[in-house]
Amino acid sequence: MLKTLQNELDNLIERSLDQTLRLAVTGLSQSGKTTFITGFINQLLSLNTVEQPQLPLFSAARHHRILGVKRLTQKNWQLPRFEYEENLLSLQQSPPQWPQSTRGLSETRLEIHYQHSQSLLRHIKANGVLYLDIFDYPGEWLLDLPLLSQDFQRWSQAMHQLLQGERKQLAQPWLEKLQKLDLTQAADEHFLAQLAKDYTDYLHQCKSAGFYFIQPGRFILPGEAEGAIALQFFPLVHLSEQQWQQLQKNADKQSYFSVLQQRYCYYRDQIVKAFYQQHFSRFDRQIILADCLTALNHSHQAFIDMQMALRALFQSFHYGQRNFFSRLFSPKIDKLLFAATKADHITTDQIPNLISLLRQLVQSEGEHLQFSHIDIDFTAFAAIRATQQVIVEEQGQQFKAIQGVRSIDKKSVTLFPGTVPQRLPTADFWKNSAFEFDQFEPQTALEGEPLPHLRLDSVLEYLLGDKLT
Repeated sequence: MLKTLQNELDNLIERSLDQTLRLAVTGLSQSGKTTFITGFINQLLSLNTVEQPQLPLFSAARHHRILGVKRLTQKNWQLPRFEYEENLLSLQQSPPQWPQSTRGLSETRLEIHYQHSQSLLRHIKANGVLYLDIFDYPGEWLLDLPLLSQDFQRWSQAMHQLLQGERKQLAQPWLEKLQKLDLTQAADEHFLAQLAKDYTDYLHQCKSAGFYFIQPGRFILPGEAEGAIALQFFPLVHLSEQQWQQLQKNADKQSYFSVLQQRYCYYRDQIVKAFYQQHFSRFDRQIILADCLTALNHSHQAFIDMQMALRALFQSFHYGQRNFFSRLFSPKIDKLLFAATKADHITTDQIPNLISLLRQLVQSEGEHLQFSHIDIDFTAFAAIRATQQVIVEEQGQQFKAIQGVRSIDKKSVTLFPGTVPQRLPTADFWKNSAFEFDQFEPQTALEGEPLPHLRLDSVLEYLLGDKLT
């Protein structure tokens, strides 16, 4: 209890001096959150030893104003420490391996000593310290946040809207059992658990098919809640408005209907809401990662599903400019960066198209947030570069291509990855064109050398630059 109070007091002091920055690394499943944080930390720690860092767009590094960076033990001892060393060892293996995906919440804290530039603070103190707290958590959990504004009926109806095309086909085994269920009968725990498992299997199949909007997220990645009764429920997607009204009025407390509703409310209030209050509502800045290229490889329905997921997730955050009082009493996100990952999987001339595509995915919400006075930007990058760009000559013409070890067959290849659409493709585009953006293995990381990257310095500048002046 005393340690918790001391942590809160320390946080209050740091916020009043603007010495701390809490960065949320968010994104959809498989968007590269763990890889991003590993590369992000690596570039900062490398500033301790590298005389000429390859970070030209990161002004504090370019002007050699960063005096030292070190990792600290985070203040919240209940959270696991981000496994930076283990991830680095994976990249240094022969052959190198990508770090394991996020399977739970983790945190890391960096202490950055820097020299003030020609700002007012330089006349008060020559050097400054920024404490950077970075939070990593599963993308699956992120998409539970919209549940906070939905009751059981609204959530069930929202899940009904998703049951189209391939999703509906995948859901058939579960749907057939659900439609035979008498919701007014006393709930049988064993049968309820089995039907919840069938729904969970359906969600796993959706994920394998390339869909992103998957709820509840902890059904896919339960973490500490694995096997808990709180995860044994499912949406009633087959009910009409009249049936909802009748069941709400007449269903017994021990009925399937009431038990499902109770478990949904428990999950929303005791798991999702608690997670939001403890972590999300305290973030200062946010980066939302999206793997647009892999989404293009699936289908139009999967791509639209990704768009819907991206637009839903950031509606759950508290945005607004941070001033002195808000830093102390009501921290808010003041900078938001949407970032398309795996930009090294295409040629550099396609990067503007990739950024434009990402902007199209979130444009309507982006316009709203601009109105809320938030600094928003879009970018594309590779936190850890897997390929090299080369020039190839064919029939007397020169073309840009990429070279790397392809993941599917572990072969070294040189190829032209194709053209990235500048705007959201229509359904007809998938009928006439086949997207085949390959996945690549990481390059071998050399001990003591910074990891190769593409445009990560621009991300560092956007997220940290104004705090290191």
